[in-house]
Amino acid sequence: MTAIRSLMQGRPATLLGTAPDITEEAEAYVAAGGYGTGSGPEQLLENIAAAGLRGRGGAGFPAAVKLAAVRDGAGTPVVVANGAEGEPGSVKDRWLLRARPHLVLDGLARAAAITGAARGYVYLSDPVAGARIRRAITERVPSLLVEVVETEHAYVAGEETAAVRRINGGPALPTAKPPRPFQHGVGDQPTLVSNVETLARIALIAARPDLRRQIAESTLVTLSGTRGNPLLAEVPYSTTLRALAAAQGTPDATGALMGGLFGGLIGHGSLDIPLDPGALADAGTALGCGALRFLAPGECPVALAADAVGHLAAESARQCGVCVAGTASVRDALHGLTAGRADPDAVTKLLRWSTGLPGRGACGLLDAAAGTAGSLLRAFPNTAQAHVDSPCGACSAAPPDGGRRLAVAVPEAGSSLATPAPAMKGTP
Repeated sequence: MTAIRSLMQGRPATLLGTAPDITEEAEAYVAAGGYGTGSGPEQLLENIAAAGLRGRGGAGFPAAVKLAAVRDGAGTPVVVANGAEGEPGSVKDRWLLRARPHLVLDGLARAAAITGAARGYVYLSDPVAGARIRRAITERVPSLLVEVVETEHAYVAGEETAAVRRINGGPALPTAKPPRPFQHGVGDQPTLVSNVETLARIALIAARPDLRRQIAESTLVTLSGTRGNPLLAEVPYSTTLRALAAAQGTPDATGALMGGLFGGLIGHGSLDIPLDPGALADAGTALGCGALRFLAPGECPVALAADAVGHLAAESARQCGVCVAGTASVRDALHGLTAGRADPDAVTKLLRWSTGLPGRGACGLLDAAAGTAGSLLRAFPNTAQAHVDSPCGACSAAPPDGGRRLAVAVPEAGSSLATPAPAMKGTP
C-alpha cells in the first residue's frame, strides 16, 4: 500500500492539502480559496516566471516560457492537462486527478486565461481518475469547455505529441518533431500540453502569489524500493536524496534509479545531492517525473537496470526501427549480464550504445534505455564487468521481470461530501 506524507520541513504543505486520502469536493475547494479571482492572467504569468516554476512532466521546461509560446502562436490556443503518467514507478498524477480534481481544473482554467484558450482537455489513462474529473466538472462547470479523453496506459502515451495525436482521434503514439504542439497541436492549433502537477501549482500560485517561490520549489515524489512501503511525498527541492531514502524505508541505500526511467542510476556517493533540478543536472541525473526507486544493500544495480530497460523495450511504440532494435539490444545485453551468460564484449557494446543511440528516436524512450545503460557504467563502473567474469548471486535470485518490480500502486482517495479546509488559509 502506498502511503502519503508531507516532508515540507516545517513549512505548510500545499499540494497534498489536509485530507489526501479523500477526494476534495467543489464546496470544500471553493471554501479554501479555490477558483478565486486573484490576479489577472498577465500578472499570474509574471508570478509564474518570477517563481521559476518548471514543468513536472519530466523535462522540467520553464512553465512561463511554454505558456507564452502558446499565447503568442498563430491561431486559437488549446490547453491540455496531461495526466497519462506512463512511468511504472510514478503515481502522483493519478493521485492528483483522483484526490484533487478541482485543483487541476482550476490550474487548467488559469492556463487557458493566460493563453487565450476557450477549449481544454484532460488527458488520462486511469478510469478512476476519469470518473473523478467528470464528477468535478458537473459539480462546478469550468470557465472553458473541458473534455475528458482517456487512453490506454502506456509509457509513450504521455509524450506530448502522443497526447495531441490521441485527442485528434488517432493512436496515442509520438510523432516526429518539429512541429511541436505549441506550434501545431490539437486541431492544428497552438496547444499547451501541461502536466497536471504543473497546472495544480499554477492554481496554487494564483491563490497565494506571496508563496510563489515555495510553491515552485517543492514537488511531489513517488519513492519506492524493496524495503518499506512506497511513499507519495511532497518535499522541498532542498531535501537530499539520502533523506528521501530514509523516509521511504531504505536509510542505508546504495544508490537509486532516478526520475522514473529518465534520470538513470546513481551510486551511493550521489545520495547527498539535493532534489534541486540544477544540482541534479550538474550530477548527470534528473528529477524527471519525480519517481525514485532506491537500491538496498545486497540488491544489484545491474538487475535494476535490466528491469528498467526490459520495461522500456516492451513499451516501445515500434514506430522507429532504431528504437526497436536499439532497446532490444540494450535489454538483451543487460539480461545476459544478469543471467550469467553475457557476451564478453557486453560492457563495450553498452558503452557504445549509451552514446550512439540517444536522439535517434521520435520520442525519449530510446534515450531512456541508452541513458540507463550509460548511467549504470558510470555509477557502478566495475559491477557490469564483474557480471561478465562470473555470475551474480543477487541477480539469479531476482531475474529480470520487464519492470513489474518497478510498479507502484496509486494511493486510495475515497469520497466525502465535505473535506476539512487546509490549515494554510487562502491556499486551496
